[in-house]
Amino acid sequence: MDIIDSFIAPLCNDFVRILYQDEAILLISKPAGLLSLSGKNPLNRDSVHFRLVHGQHGVSPAFSHAKLPHRLDFGTSGIMVVALTEQATVHLNKQFQAGTVQKRYTAMLEGWVSADEGLITAAIAKDKSQFPRVIICNNTGKAASSAFSVVQRFTAPHRSLVQFNPHSGRTHQLRIHSLSMGHPILGCDLYHSASSRQLAARLLLHASDLYFDHPLTGERQHGHVDLDFNDFSKNINEINVMKNALTYWL
Repeated sequence: MDIIDSFIAPLCNDFVRILYQDEAILLISKPAGLLSLSGKNPLNRDSVHFRLVHGQHGVSPAFSHAKLPHRLDFGTSGIMVVALTEQATVHLNKQFQAGTVQKRYTAMLEGWVSADEGLITAAIAKDKSQFPRVIICNNTGKAASSAFSVVQRFTAPHRSLVQFNPHSGRTHQLRIHSLSMGHPILGCDLYHSASSRQLAARLLLHASDLYFDHPLTGERQHGHVDLDFNDFSKNINEINVMKNALTYWL
C-alpha cells in the first residue's frame, strides 16, 4: 500500500539568503516554512532547491547545477551547505554519510529541562500508521543520540532554550527526542503536548552551525546563522541574519 502525503505547503514569503559563495559551494540561510526539495505534488514545487536552480528575482542568480547534500525539515530554519559541482556533491555526500559533519541546533522547549546537559539515546522508527511521524522504539528503531545543553530558562510560561548537537541524523530526531524527555519543541505540529504547539507560530528549531571539510581545499569550515528566539509568541524574526551569519575557516 502506497503512503500518500497530502501535505500542501503554504506560501513562504521569506527569501533563501546566500551567505557565502565560491566555485564549489554555497552557504545559505533557509527560512522556516520552506521545503528543502520540491514535492511530488505540483503544488509543492517551491523549495530551496527550486529557488536556487531557477534564481530568486532581484535577490540571487540561478545556480543551475546546485545540489543539496543535506536538507532541513520544512519548519526548520538555518544554515545549509549547497554543492555547485559534481565533485563537491560527491565529496560532501561522503562526509555526511561518514558522520564527520558536525551540526548544532538551537531550540525552544516547553517547560524547564532539569538537567543542564545530557545525552538522549532513544532508537527511532517510522510510524507506519501516521506518516510522516516517527516513534521511539528500541526493538525496531535505528540507533540515535542527541547531546543537549540548556542555554537559558524562561518563565511565563516556563520554557528552556537548548542547544542540540545530534550525533546521528534520523528523520525528526530532535523533535521526537525532545518529546521523549517530556519537553517538546514549541510550535511543532507533529510532536507536541496539549499546549506546546500553540505557544509559537512556527517550529522553534534552528540550525545554527555547520562544520565540514571544504571539498576543494580540505580545510575545516564553520558556517553560522544566528536567530533570536526571545520573541516566541507569534512573530519570530531573524535579527540581522546577513550581518550575523559568518563563515569561519578554522
